Amino acid sequence: MKLDKTDVNILRTLQRDAHAKASELAETLAISPSPLYRRIRMLEEAGVIRQYMTLLDPEKVGFPISAYVSVALEKNADKMAAFERAILSCEEVMECYLMTGTYDYVVRVVASDIPGIERFVMTRLTKIDGVRDVNTSITLRRVQYKTELPVRISEA
Repeated sequence: MKLDKTDVNILRTLQRDAHAKASELAETLAISPSPLYRRIRMLEEAGVIRQYMTLLDPEKVGFPISAYVSVALEKNADKMAAFERAILSCEEVMECYLMTGTYDYVVRVVASDIPGIERFVMTRLTKIDGVRDVNTSITLRRVQYKTELPVRISEA
């Protein structure tokens, strides 16, 4: 989907504040509410806008510890598929990426304390069939965290 200036401005605004009032957004963009709603609906239907959500502060809800766990598996498509299925059932896993390089996956995990990370690694992650090696890095401090993608006008 090609994005024009109005689409980009809508997306930037909604990424910052999904509760932005349509009337204020329409006024800011100098368009009437009806075309604004049509554009938003079009962006939703095209899958550009996937969903609306609320971001929580991990520390304030009891998850101040975050770790990145690199996982190497036995090189077997079935074991990789089983690993991905197992990871999907772990509520403390916030992100999981298939990677290039030495490790096959990187998993971001949250916990209430460091022993919680250890429990996850020792009792859940290493028990998944095919896991060959694990390397865990605990974050010390968040320097930057963004959820806003740098959307731009599409080139012709």
